[in-house]
Amino acid sequence: MQNSPTLTCFGAAGRVTGSKHLITTCSGEKILLDCGLFQGEGKEGQELNRNWGFDPRDIDFVILSHAHIDHTGLLPKLVKDGFNGVIYSNSSTRDLCHIMLADSAHIQESDLKRVNRRRTEKNLDTIEALYDVSDAENALEKFQVIQDNIEFSVGSNTKAMLIPNAHIIGSSAIHITLQSDQSTPIKLTFTGDIGRPDDQILAGPFPFPQSDYIISESTYGDRLHEPAADAKETFFNLIQKICVEKQGKIIIPAFSIDRTQEIIYILDQLAFEKKLPHIPVFVDSPLSLKATQIMELHRDQFNPKILEYITKDGDPFSFPNLHYVSKVEDSKAINDIKTAAIIISSSGMAEAGRIKHHIANNIENPLNAILIVGYATPYSLAGQLTSGKQQVKIFGDEYQVCAEIHRMNNFSAHADWKEMVTYLSCQDPKLVKKVFLVHGEENTLGAFKSHLINAGFNNIQIAEQAVTYTLS
Repeated sequence: MQNSPTLTCFGAAGRVTGSKHLITTCSGEKILLDCGLFQGEGKEGQELNRNWGFDPRDIDFVILSHAHIDHTGLLPKLVKDGFNGVIYSNSSTRDLCHIMLADSAHIQESDLKRVNRRRTEKNLDTIEALYDVSDAENALEKFQVIQDNIEFSVGSNTKAMLIPNAHIIGSSAIHITLQSDQSTPIKLTFTGDIGRPDDQILAGPFPFPQSDYIISESTYGDRLHEPAADAKETFFNLIQKICVEKQGKIIIPAFSIDRTQEIIYILDQLAFEKKLPHIPVFVDSPLSLKATQIMELHRDQFNPKILEYITKDGDPFSFPNLHYVSKVEDSKAINDIKTAAIIISSSGMAEAGRIKHHIANNIENPLNAILIVGYATPYSLAGQLTSGKQQVKIFGDEYQVCAEIHRMNNFSAHADWKEMVTYLSCQDPKLVKKVFLVHGEENTLGAFKSHLINAGFNNIQIAEQAVTYTLS
């Protein structure tokens, strides 16, 4: 027994990925908020993915904010290493995890074959995958689906509720009521990844109850996005320049969930308006196809604007010359196409999967363009490209960057600093004892801290890795 609950961040503390926030209740129960994979963090991230900082056997419950791999991708390893509790999520997150965790296992297996072949040639020890498909299946058996906006019990004396926040289908803030040695319970909210108020597809984000403590993401805490209304025009102009005038290809690394569908939705609108050139568009990702089908099943989370569009167009994710590619041989065949085309493939940071092959095959051609449409860590391939590197390594080989590199923040599923401050304005800052900032780079965290102080939040803590904080 302990007098007060505690919070310890074992991921996304001083960095962007690997979301894992451990709550220890007064009764000693341990609740893990998210269980994410470190992505695009270099060798340090790889080491962190293999070392928990806690014993998985001690964790009693996991509550998920959403299905992105940097928030769920270590669940199979958690189970593999001894976790035997319950994983709480809403139905959308459960459906997405069903496809994403297995996909993560497959990608590890595929990429490690190539890496280990090179290591063997150098007489180095081979690397074991973090987990396999059977571990992913075992994790899925521990899910318990709960409804949004309805309080549910977690363990002996804790309550929790998920409040949708428009980041991706199923994404939510996690609001928790914790008992303490005081007569008044402690209210804590983990924002998860905060969505945008003008998201093209989703409704929200919605306000959460007054809290004593807030764990807030900070990904874009130092910048503002371009107006979302400009996205279609900017994208159309790039298509005209690259695909029509230069007869080149546009290669787009995009997260399979939400980002890919937003891009397809804009292309669908251009096709509906008869503005889209007669060129093939490939969505080369089996995961993206499955995710799109899952999104169609959860239209109750769509905003009124896209629902109205659906009444006119029928399907916002289908238009002439759009090809969803699943088979490996069909993916390879795309490389033989010499005419203009748009290729959308995961992952969003270009760290794994088929997108690396497409970039490798097209990056040295000055007729082509690579369009980065979301956040990318500096170590990731997408991050290196946006930083202006003239030479990059892909699968161990050096490539000259001859293709045009473009970036569009219009597609970001993360709120910018003004949108995050607006989201947090549902709180009376005088009643918030402390805001813990996570999920951001060093400079970004400092900038967002200043913005929150200007908004009236006085006690801001930039969370540190594996440091325990008392919630009194």
